[in-house]
Amino acid sequence: MRSREFLCLILGCGSALVRACGGHGHGHEVREWTKEELDDLEKKWGQEWGFTGISTFAHLEHHKCLTTPSELYDIAIIGAPFDTAVSYRPGARFGPRAIRAASARQTSFRGYNPRAAINPYASWARILDCGDIPVVPVDNAVALPQMTAAFSELGGREAASPEVASRPRLLTLGGDHSLSLPALRAARAVHGPRLRVLHFDAHLDTWHPARYPSYWSSEQSRFTHGSMFWLAGQEGLLSNDSGAPNVHAGLRTRLSGTEDWADDDAQNWVRIAADDMDEEGSGGARGIAAAIVAALGTEDPVYLSVDIDVLDPAFAPGTGTPEPGGWTTRELIRVLRGVEGLNVVGADVVEVAPAYQGLGEETALAAAQVVFELLSSMVKRGLADMGKTGVRVQGGEEAAAGRDEL
Repeated sequence: MRSREFLCLILGCGSALVRACGGHGHGHEVREWTKEELDDLEKKWGQEWGFTGISTFAHLEHHKCLTTPSELYDIAIIGAPFDTAVSYRPGARFGPRAIRAASARQTSFRGYNPRAAINPYASWARILDCGDIPVVPVDNAVALPQMTAAFSELGGREAASPEVASRPRLLTLGGDHSLSLPALRAARAVHGPRLRVLHFDAHLDTWHPARYPSYWSSEQSRFTHGSMFWLAGQEGLLSNDSGAPNVHAGLRTRLSGTEDWADDDAQNWVRIAADDMDEEGSGGARGIAAAIVAALGTEDPVYLSVDIDVLDPAFAPGTGTPEPGGWTTRELIRVLRGVEGLNVVGADVVEVAPAYQGLGEETALAAAQVVFELLSSMVKRGLADMGKTGVRVQGGEEAAAGRDEL
């Protein structure tokens, strides 16, 4: 056997040797493809069904944005697979993957949101799936500054459409709820002291760390998914103007006592209970949305955080701290649609722990729908802001809506 054939046999004619074994030398010409040919290939093979393709959120274009700063975006979907600050059931580190998989039926060619009258995937905004922050899973003292640095890097870049907003919006897939602290650090650096928070949750998450009593406490044990808004307040990340409060919605948890409410009051929060949905004269979802908008206004920048446990466990069992008596998925969507006029500059959807959900993926499906609603609101707000400044973006929403009639 000749030596070259023997070498190919030993190495399995690997990709590095294919050209040599096949007789292709350095003089082989590389074909130049025309734009028309490439467009034809895209028409033939570029379409993806809901069940095909690599799992990105809503089949969006994917880049590892942390390592590709040349890729500009208006809205970034970013995963934060972190769950080592939980107080009960872990597993939310698998949330970003589950939410992406559950978004598979969302596509740009059939992404028109009839509730919002917009297709967020075919309008002015460049929306990318920016992959995950590679959060260290074994040391929270490292993970917290790591997430802070990642959010600051992504949120501080130039937007793809600077005529609409100079900085992009980040929408984070969690992960446990503690990630809101590093996300707020980054958002506050960009948007300043008027930053407000709208927090959908069964729990307050403004608990003083001492509410978790333990002889074995430490500086790092203060950082949990139930104390991150208290920590944010201590760091000056939230509005402390009594005329510009932050808002909880969907609350129904057990408390240490009424002193928990007093602590929450001192941190400048307004509380809306889950039961308010059914109170006579409350106006239901529409009334709750109106109360939120009245408290936050439509001009101040808002960070919107959705803990999936705001939903009743019948609709979202796959979460770390389930609380019976919550809202239905439809009720939450109705509230989110009712607050679409808010100036949402960043958001997260957290605490999806797929190990505890059913085979039908109801929790991840609900989370993916919430992300879709938040994207719809962000893009729709951008269109409204363009109208205020007289900016027109080529293509526009009319073109997007026309494509969605297919």
